[in-house]
Amino acid sequence: MKAHDYEAHCTHNVYYPFAGREEWELAKFLSDNLNQGQITRFLKLLWVQSEARKAPAYTSAQQMFTFMDALPKGPKWRCTTIHIEGYITAHPVHLIWRDALEVTRHIFGNLVFANDMEFDPYEIKWMSCSRAHDIQDQLPPGATIVPIILASDKTPVTRQSGGLEMHPMFLTTANIRSDIRMKATAHAWSCIAYMPIPQFVCHPDFCSLLQARVWHRCVDIVCENLKITAATGTSMVDPSGHLRYTFTPLALHQLCQDVDPWKVQQFQEEAKALFLSGVQLPFWHDWRFSDPALFLAPDILHTLHKFFFDHIFKWCKEVLGADELDSRFRRQHKRIGTRHFAHGVSHVQQMTGREHRDIQRTIVATIAGVADVDFICAIPQSPTFTLSSIAAMSASLGEFHRFKGAIINAEARRGTSSPIEHFEIPKLELLTSFACAIPNLGAPIQFTSETSERMLITHCKSPFVRTSHQRASFTQQIVCLLDREDTARQFDLYALLRSKTLSLNNLIDNEFEEVIDIDPAFGWVVRVSPQDISLRNHFLKGLLSEDSTVAFHVTVATDLADKPANFLAQLYRLPNFPNQLRSFIKFVNGSESHFQNHLLKVWYKFRLQLHSDLRPRLVMPSQQVQAYPPSEAYPLGNCDVVLLWTQNDGEHQIFRYRCGTYPVRMVFTLSTRGSALPPKLAEPLIYVQLFEVISCPQEDPAVMMYRVRRRVETGPDGTVARVGMIVPLVDVTHAVELIPEYGERVNRNVTAATSLELYDTFYLNSFSDKEWYHSLHADFW
Repeated sequence: MKAHDYEAHCTHNVYYPFAGREEWELAKFLSDNLNQGQITRFLKLLWVQSEARKAPAYTSAQQMFTFMDALPKGPKWRCTTIHIEGYITAHPVHLIWRDALEVTRHIFGNLVFANDMEFDPYEIKWMSCSRAHDIQDQLPPGATIVPIILASDKTPVTRQSGGLEMHPMFLTTANIRSDIRMKATAHAWSCIAYMPIPQFVCHPDFCSLLQARVWHRCVDIVCENLKITAATGTSMVDPSGHLRYTFTPLALHQLCQDVDPWKVQQFQEEAKALFLSGVQLPFWHDWRFSDPALFLAPDILHTLHKFFFDHIFKWCKEVLGADELDSRFRRQHKRIGTRHFAHGVSHVQQMTGREHRDIQRTIVATIAGVADVDFICAIPQSPTFTLSSIAAMSASLGEFHRFKGAIINAEARRGTSSPIEHFEIPKLELLTSFACAIPNLGAPIQFTSETSERMLITHCKSPFVRTSHQRASFTQQIVCLLDREDTARQFDLYALLRSKTLSLNNLIDNEFEEVIDIDPAFGWVVRVSPQDISLRNHFLKGLLSEDSTVAFHVTVATDLADKPANFLAQLYRLPNFPNQLRSFIKFVNGSESHFQNHLLKVWYKFRLQLHSDLRPRLVMPSQQVQAYPPSEAYPLGNCDVVLLWTQNDGEHQIFRYRCGTYPVRMVFTLSTRGSALPPKLAEPLIYVQLFEVISCPQEDPAVMMYRVRRRVETGPDGTVARVGMIVPLVDVTHAVELIPEYGERVNRNVTAATSLELYDTFYLNSFSDKEWYHSLHADFW
């Protein structure tokens, strides 16, 4: 960024050619949200030009864009006309592209990723796979692999009319940690081309073949220098400023030919006989280290999630019935941060990746009780696909094949008019490729197409609405918009860091101790200018558990203040609460404690935040835990469930728990009015009701989850009451999810607002998220 024409001016004003940060932020806001006409009209407003305030230096959209276009830019965009001899197209064929090697240099040397780069193969990610070691062994000593990852897909950009489509290609490198490049907002991917979609004036049987040939030829043009670098190597500067001798492999098979490929009809027939596409020069044919048997990674979104939605999910609907399945999903407790299907799931025709996952996480416990045990066993339940779990993954697939007869017996696999008695499903066959691909490529989660699907929106559909919608020019307009956005994003970070007069090299050398978000730029801004970001790291200023592994946050202002215990007992319908409070205070401060009559302050919710078990340096997003009193919407209250853990073996019964699930009925603390409180009474407390484990996963092999039941006690008069207790808030370790044990038919009198209160037996969902799954199997019980 420093090497540009205005560097001398930036010494005194880092936002040059803009007058300052205020003028730059206005320009960025207008460019991101308004079209040119709207920007010009805004700048002509008397309010903007008023003498009472300093008007911006630019007075029109064109002048503002001239300022922005003067900022340092990344790799240059180009336009190449593609000619196809002997064939006519309805429109000229233009390839809009950037040199893939220049883009690779730009990503490889990006300072933002300085602390998130891997340069050497090691023994989970691509750099840990056997393919990386095989390639490294063939390179000169000291050489660095820069593995190229490409993604390409076609998408419509018009709705109902127009028929306009775009076919972008994206590039990133496997040197960047997979958790970084998997997140679209980290901007680890760059668009390198918008492929033409030619409309040939020829027989329809040949159109798709000719389009495929044009696509491969375009990739050849875009990646020409990458292929040269893969063969001979070149020098690249890494984010730390070190010069590295790099090679750019693509793990990719050359197609042989015996027939003239331009005799299209004959060549296509010969290719089909060999189960080939008919492209005589695939783009990888001269790319060193290329092997399509290896570089075509299995895709979790289109193989696993789509297989679940197209087949497993339909089998469940057939077995339970659409109404019963919808009723069960509608009655699941609403948790903040998790999609609740208030209208059921059977009517959904298309889902996002997140919606796929939210259904998959609960489907096993949801169908339990009505589906046959063997049928539940046939539903794949493995939540992870890493090198260490290959054997378990293969065993899970083998278990499906062992029990899949139950699906046929239940007539769950059906066609349009009758049951289907076979499993000739292409996606099912593709599942076997995962076990082979993981050793060669690493964990397939890093290659999921969810990221590229998101980029189809950010790089095609969203910017398209800001263009003129003209077939001849809309792609060029989108490129211009995206180029400005990319330039603005980089300049924004650069100017902010320069304005703080800090050394970028020092920031690189000192790796951040804690990462709040896996967007690296976010971490940089937090480090140098925390006031410019909304901080969500509760480990910095929240309450901490005894071992500092969990952070808690409650608001400064309470929802209820200075209320007596009896009032809260009536409000929350917890008749035993006053006695429990007296017992707790007596244990903490002695039987003659004068704090027994203290008023209480109450919160309706709190936040809980954890470090990642899989990546301890990463601070996970906080989770909200609810503890609302009964209301019109929630007649029995609205509370979430947590896991408690303590090693305190005190004499008092309330401290004899070790680990278990507990609904949080109230979050409170003693009022600070009056005399000072002892430390154990000054901290936030929670009133919870107890559940007990009644069976372990091994005792229920179909569902493989813990079953818990509400704990009750019978009084001397024969009344049955729920067992509750008061514990410190900091004894909470996780927020967890309970799914009711619905039985053969769901109780239609239960709603999502009452399901946790009216059911007594639940499944502790081990699949609610991967962090909880890991914790559950590594640390508890």
